[in-house]
Amino acid sequence: MTSVDQTTPQLDSRHSWVITAAAATSMFAVFGVTYSFGAFFNSMSDEFGVGSGQTAFFFSATVSLSFILGLFTGRWADRVGPRPVLLAGAASMFVGLLLTAATPNIWFGYLTYGVGVGFAVACGYVPMVATVGSWFERKRASALGVAVAGIGLGTMVGSPAAARLIEATSWRTTYVIFAVISTALLLLVSTVAEHGPAAQPSAKPKSLRELLGERDFVILYLSSIFASLALFVPFVFVADYAEDRGISSVKAALLVGIIGGASVVGRLGLGALADRIGVTRLYIGSFATMAISHAIWLGAGDRYWQLVLYTVVLGLGYGGFIALSPAVTAERFGLEGIGGILGTLYTAAAIGSLIGPPAAGVLIDNFGYSTAIAAAVGCSGMGFLILIPLRSENAST
Repeated sequence: MTSVDQTTPQLDSRHSWVITAAAATSMFAVFGVTYSFGAFFNSMSDEFGVGSGQTAFFFSATVSLSFILGLFTGRWADRVGPRPVLLAGAASMFVGLLLTAATPNIWFGYLTYGVGVGFAVACGYVPMVATVGSWFERKRASALGVAVAGIGLGTMVGSPAAARLIEATSWRTTYVIFAVISTALLLLVSTVAEHGPAAQPSAKPKSLRELLGERDFVILYLSSIFASLALFVPFVFVADYAEDRGISSVKAALLVGIIGGASVVGRLGLGALADRIGVTRLYIGSFATMAISHAIWLGAGDRYWQLVLYTVVLGLGYGGFIALSPAVTAERFGLEGIGGILGTLYTAAAIGSLIGPPAAGVLIDNFGYSTAIAAAVGCSGMGFLILIPLRSENAST
């Protein structure tokens, strides 16, 4: 363990939990904006006179870009600390949303929203996850679960808030309001964000080629790709699926919110449980849970209760996937340069988020929902099977 001066806050201290709360706030801010996009969908599509595919590209491109940029922001934070990275993210969020609010066409909006918000997410997510890990030893998995719970809370709060603001004002004014609030939260977080006593910056970050030479990383990377191919499909299509089967739009929209709410439970509960029974075992279990959930959707038909069950089970597995990824990474590779390693690992989710929903749309248009959902079951199941060879006893020490 890294030795520190007596005046320096220690691992697993009260200050460590302050940093954890700050990280949760950062993720609440950036993902609250990103995952609220569904509330803006119809207004923007109508105003710009474009189809749903072109409008949906706002979401898929932004999420994918945020994961890709996490590769660079994680390594940047390893070198200079999280504070400068957060300040850059706050500036990007503010400018990006203001320009999006004034965009004259959808094509310019791809740039302002995709790059502006995507970069902000990359700054507020990976660096803060790595920062929390450097402040804990005994309670690391629990703390990381609390931190990433901010994603689920942002999902729960952001979309309903956006819908109410759009109804009261307009989608453009709502983006201005979101710019002010999210930027203020990121600036607040930056006042306390700093590396912890266990931080071990890497002088030379490992390249993707080097990481792909390590068996455990390849397993984690491939399993994340397959799981992500299925994971983002319901965020785009589950409400439409429900409406196609005669379920009201209000009840259909609630399904996405349930995923966010259940994911909070998964992030907090599984993070705490991992400290007792091991992160790798629960991580593999989370992938199995996501695969089972998609199978529940496949047999749901028009039964709303089964769709609710699907979103609850998916949210629990999804929450475990997100909460335990940093802890598994730290267990396998240590804390040296963990921001860069996490950033590289999250490019797998970038691949899944970019390909999964559009591919599902093609399958739906040509063969129907059953084929698309079956493909999600297959991809998610493959992600689980790839993880099985992972063993806790091989963890880095």
